[in-house]
Amino acid sequence: MHRLTPVLMLCACAALPATRSAAAGLFVFTDEHGVAHYSNVPVDARYQSLLAAPQYEAAPALGVRQLLQRSQAYAPLIEVAARASRLEPALVRAVIVAESGCDPQAVSKRGARGLMQLMPATARQYGVRNAFDPEQNIRAGAQYLRDLTDRYQNDLELVLAAYNAGPSAVDQHGGTIPPLKETLEYVPRVLRIYRHLLELASAR
Repeated sequence: MHRLTPVLMLCACAALPATRSAAAGLFVFTDEHGVAHYSNVPVDARYQSLLAAPQYEAAPALGVRQLLQRSQAYAPLIEVAARASRLEPALVRAVIVAESGCDPQAVSKRGARGLMQLMPATARQYGVRNAFDPEQNIRAGAQYLRDLTDRYQNDLELVLAAYNAGPSAVDQHGGTIPPLKETLEYVPRVLRIYRHLLELASAR
């Protein structure tokens, strides 16, 4: 489970700059219990830079707001799957919004299916029998995100790039975001939604 330090809630929903900054932004460390702690003020020496400091951006467009409302139907499933995989529910929800627009029957041109757009091989790997079943899809997608998080040592940019383009594409480019138009647009889009969800949660 990810734990959010209160000061993180000051982060605005924003686009990710083209370059990373170690001076400010989002920082993370994972403690001895496997719990990830986030903050935008790295007061502990164990914190490592995760995201560059965001620039101001207006709230999401109406279409995104509508999708966020639509995603509420899956909130209980997202909560269970995220906690089981030690992820922030907001991250799983952001991926669902960006991947499928919250359509459990969505199918991509490449054959990815369901809410979290699982490729057939990934679905089989995580024991999914019906990729269009929201519970199975979200559970497997969250587990995949957890495995990618461990693989890329909590670097959320690389986790999302690997989720979109595949781990091999990230590794082939030296552990960086592949220079693919779709991936370069996907990563900041998910991060914007993720930050906005965190902001909403902090306001409650």
